[in-house]
Amino acid sequence: MTRAVLSLGSNLGDRIGYLRQAVAGLGGAVLAISAVYETRPWGVTDQPDFLNAVCVVADPELDHWAWLRWAQRLEQLACRVRERRWGPRTLDVDVVTVDGIRSEDPELLLPHPGAASRATVLIPWLDADPGAWLSGYGAVTDLLDGLDEADREAVRRRDDLRLV
Repeated sequence: MTRAVLSLGSNLGDRIGYLRQAVAGLGGAVLAISAVYETRPWGVTDQPDFLNAVCVVADPELDHWAWLRWAQRLEQLACRVRERRWGPRTLDVDVVTVDGIRSEDPELLLPHPGAASRATVLIPWLDADPGAWLSGYGAVTDLLDGLDEADREAVRRRDDLRLV
């Protein structure tokens, strides 16, 4: 069985609707889901705020490439258009890690290269999996503790929004 961590984000259109669609599209593979968080954009900052969440998923039949294809399929169902790197999007599904596998393939870098330094990933991940560990980096709690307080505070929990 492979276990993966997927980071979900949306900042265009029905943001919560796209996140809910992604969670529904993962179906029975979902083991845990974080709360919804609102965050400022990263990289390209002249765009709307994001809603973010993390799903911990597992499936006995899937390898890391299959998780990537599933993530891409979910983005396609949300009519994701890639016009600009780090630009606005209806849905972004990043494969953060899969069973500690390391991949240097440009199409699938594992663990996700930005995961260890992004509060937008780490905070929801800890919400879904309090004992989370990022292979090659360590305990997610320690990674989060190493970030600037301002970065942590910019990730705002949205208890008024539910994914399921």
